[in-house]
Amino acid sequence: MLLIQYLSDNLSDTGERRVGILDGDTVAPLAGYASTLELARAAVAQGKGIAALAASAAGTNQASYEAIARAGRLLAPLDHPDPAHCHVTGTGLTHLGSADARDAMHRKIAGEVETLSDSMKMFRLGVEGGKPANGKPGVQPEWFYKGDGGIVRASGQALEMPDFALDGGEEPEIAGLYLIGEDGQPWRLGFALGNEFSDHVTERQNYLYLAHSKLRQCGVGPALLVGELPEHVEGVSRIRDKDGAVRWEKPFVSGERNMSHSIANLEYHHFKYGLFQRPGDVHIHFFGTATLSFADAFRVEPGETFEIEAPVFGPALRNPLAIAPSAFATVKAL
Repeated sequence: MLLIQYLSDNLSDTGERRVGILDGDTVAPLAGYASTLELARAAVAQGKGIAALAASAAGTNQASYEAIARAGRLLAPLDHPDPAHCHVTGTGLTHLGSADARDAMHRKIAGEVETLSDSMKMFRLGVEGGKPANGKPGVQPEWFYKGDGGIVRASGQALEMPDFALDGGEEPEIAGLYLIGEDGQPWRLGFALGNEFSDHVTERQNYLYLAHSKLRQCGVGPALLVGELPEHVEGVSRIRDKDGAVRWEKPFVSGERNMSHSIANLEYHHFKYGLFQRPGDVHIHFFGTATLSFADAFRVEPGETFEIEAPVFGPALRNPLAIAPSAFATVKAL
């Protein structure tokens, strides 16, 4: 099942939120629920699966996805009315890439540990211990903080690169979407396509700048895939110019078959912290990628559009690149 959030076009309730089941171009709005968060809370309270609850609430007053997207009425598939209660985080060095890239990577990490870079040491740890058996914790992945709900952009909205940034590049990823129950239990609603937008030039200067490079906006959606993530996911990442022509394109793969860590291990090492077990919070957690236009020495220009697509997630995630002025404020002592 695919779910989307959007704004109604009814003149009597302009801007009213909706959540609906997406099937092709058809959107069936859910009666009684104005957001994915409300639906998830009800599912937890009633002890039901989110798909079953959504199916029971589906109405017959259908809408067109393309009409919603063209009108700019799409919302991210999960959000929180208070953006400070939405945590956006991620893990890196988790993907093995294509068969050729995988073979090259294994050759690269096959030598003595002492000769490897810190990044390759981390990757090797994941290959050796990122998929533990019997539900036990495996090795820790690389982890980063990206921001709160205020940085999340829906499909169709621009990703703004601050004017001090050295680069604005895409990272086609899959993100897990979560709600923390009233007892502190994390609940996974499902998965969504994501563009974990980053500043790769800053990061390349020194890997200790990783934290700086990640403090950017991100694209999520358009749809939430309810249920388990397929073991093998195939998609395509594209850069389109201002006229819509493809300037760069490359396939990407994800899912546990193409990862050095299991989803369960990545989730364990995120939610093991009490900070991330706060009742009522939502989480958007990126699982990493092995495909970047930056790796091909490609530079995205403002006005061009990132397009990330994988059939299992329905419509593509599209976000144009923009530059935003940054305000520098001198701190004053009280």
